[in-house]
Amino acid sequence: MSTPAAQSAQANARMPTWFIPHGGGPCFFMEWNPPQAWNRMADFLKSLAATLPRTPKAIVMVSAHWQTPKLTVTSGAQPDLIYDYYGFPPHTYDIKYPAPGAPELAALIANTLAGAGIASAQDAQRGFDHGMFIPLKLIFPHAHIPVVQLSLHESLDPEKHLATGQALQALRDQDVLIIGSGMSFHNMGAYGNPQYGPVSDAFDDWLTKAVETNPQERRRLLVNWEQAPGARQCHPPRAEEHLIPLMTVAGAAGDDAGRKVFSDRVMETTLSAFVFA
Repeated sequence: MSTPAAQSAQANARMPTWFIPHGGGPCFFMEWNPPQAWNRMADFLKSLAATLPRTPKAIVMVSAHWQTPKLTVTSGAQPDLIYDYYGFPPHTYDIKYPAPGAPELAALIANTLAGAGIASAQDAQRGFDHGMFIPLKLIFPHAHIPVVQLSLHESLDPEKHLATGQALQALRDQDVLIIGSGMSFHNMGAYGNPQYGPVSDAFDDWLTKAVETNPQERRRLLVNWEQAPGARQCHPPRAEEHLIPLMTVAGAAGDDAGRKVFSDRVMETTLSAFVFA
């Protein structure tokens, strides 16, 4: 049983930041071969909400599936869903996740980024892509928390994304949960190939050590992630968009510690999740 002091500390804790794997397309909502491939990841995502100090007032989702010439935030009141996956069963295009948008939060994000010298834009027409609604349907199935999506900059520059997260760090004190949605390994030509198992392990070990070291060294290592063992085999050139959301949430972590909270072997590769708190 936790003490009153521990309960008070938990109640006053700022929101963490998360880097989560969002799986392969709508994988959690369809049959797969092998059938159990995504079960542990689905169970992990379903368990995440219970780890929070309280229910977030809003979510900022940085998805690997949205890249823009200028950082852009969704500002519509009720964005549609974008079914940006292809060749999956018909029922997966009927998945619903009617989370509201948060226009005031979108404006605050744009103003905050401007104050940090980071150019951005708002888009009231853009919907929520599957990097948002697939994992959130497991984490917060009632779709009751307002969400805005923040794009990646098309440069995929890790330093730029660390700085973006750093600029938004204070949102956590307003009970805004910042989530990076991607994959710690994402080489479409390598999934299912057992030769990539050891490569993904080496990169995952490096990434875990980078996340879990002190914040100053963490930043240096993440900026130079291409120097990690097997980095470009795990994230091919100009295809590292599934790793870059980690940079934004690591930037938003500030001086908070990072740690690996999940890892699994899926399609012969190691996939992990990290939390900063």
